[in-house]
Amino acid sequence: MQQLSHKISVKTSGRRLYDLTPQVLTWAKNSGLKMGLLTLYVQHTSASLLINENYDSDVLVDMESFFARLVPDGDQLFIHTSEGPDDMPAHIRSALTQTSISIPFIDGKVALGTWQGIFLYEHRLASHTRNVLLHLIAE
Repeated sequence: MQQLSHKISVKTSGRRLYDLTPQVLTWAKNSGLKMGLLTLYVQHTSASLLINENYDSDVLVDMESFFARLVPDGDQLFIHTSEGPDDMPAHIRSALTQTSISIPFIDGKVALGTWQGIFLYEHRLASHTRNVLLHLIAE
């Protein structure tokens, strides 16, 4: 067994889903390993990771529309607003989604389904640089 790690830094330009799939697949393929498990982890409390459809971009628009309705910015319920009206909603969005993803790595490939992509979901309105750690344990 071997372990490899890598960091992807993503410069976001506000709230939306950012496709990480090409970067992740290229790095994993170039690892030279064949069988194991790939884990991705985002090092932030106001961004998350998702596996979602990567064919029809309407899915990404609908995801944001749903979250905007579920956790609206500026809701009077929230007392934590030190970084603005999107601060607490960003933390809740992260809690409702996930900060890490594990994906099987089979025959030298990340075992995503046909229309699956890996996305960083930026929950803040302002630009940020988000770090996603990749860890591959495989043989």
